[in-house]
Amino acid sequence: MTEAREIERIVLMALDEDAPWGDLTGETLIPESATATADLVAREPGVFSGAAVVEATFGLVDPSIDVQVLAADGDRFEAGDVLARVAGPARGILRAERVALNLVQRMSGVATLTARYVAAVEGTGARIVDTRKTTPGLRSLERQAVRDGGGRNHRRSLSDAIMAKDNHLAVLTSGGADLAGALRAARERMPHTAHLEVEVDRLDQIPPVLAGGADTIMLDNFDLDALREGVALIGDRAIVEASGGVTLDTVAGIAAAGVDVISVGALTHSARALDLGLDVVIEPASAGAAPAEAGPGGPA
Repeated sequence: MTEAREIERIVLMALDEDAPWGDLTGETLIPESATATADLVAREPGVFSGAAVVEATFGLVDPSIDVQVLAADGDRFEAGDVLARVAGPARGILRAERVALNLVQRMSGVATLTARYVAAVEGTGARIVDTRKTTPGLRSLERQAVRDGGGRNHRRSLSDAIMAKDNHLAVLTSGGADLAGALRAARERMPHTAHLEVEVDRLDQIPPVLAGGADTIMLDNFDLDALREGVALIGDRAIVEASGGVTLDTVAGIAAAGVDVISVGALTHSARALDLGLDVVIEPASAGAAPAEAGPGGPA
């Protein structure tokens, strides 16, 4: 689960963006004494992600709002399922509504798409992992959503591992430097706890990369025949990762080629926000009046 302080940072940023000087609509139209209950309802099936985000969003707007999350991260749900219920001051609930929905819809969309990729490679031994192709500012939440969908995380940032991609290699060898020797020299400078991954886009790059001591070799945009050759050439001397244009239609074949890891940028850069809504019942401040039902949360 994402750390509470990181969730708080992201939620506060989103709340400030959405209501920098307060909620003019709620503060004008809704009596301060009005209370409400609201259900977070699924409009379509999927995989839930963002329980702590729902709690934090309503709690940061108004700590007196009671939040009950009824689904756990990673749970599958069907259309019509109630995923969470909130009750308390109506102004606070309405102010928090859009931010809570934006974040949990995004996270659940990533988790749902990830689960489809994981199911597609079931039984092959290949791991589905994410990439750094995340929404700026939301990387922590999207990485959690990948885990909630059954996937794994690649390096979080440029600070976490050495990953030499095509542009790095082009610069590194532009002066005629020997690739294997350049990688060995890099290993000499690496912290002993660091991991070295090297991307290749041709089979003839694999021997010098192996000689340079790569821990992981990424086969980028290889067709299936080349993937199988690459896997055989590398053997057990390095972890084999496949990447580049992976889709739900191609991922099973890639996994069957024998790779250890498949990195999929689409998990985060192309995931569709899941259709979730907040259904609100407003309780009037005056005693004895019948409750007035409000429709599903709109696009505001």
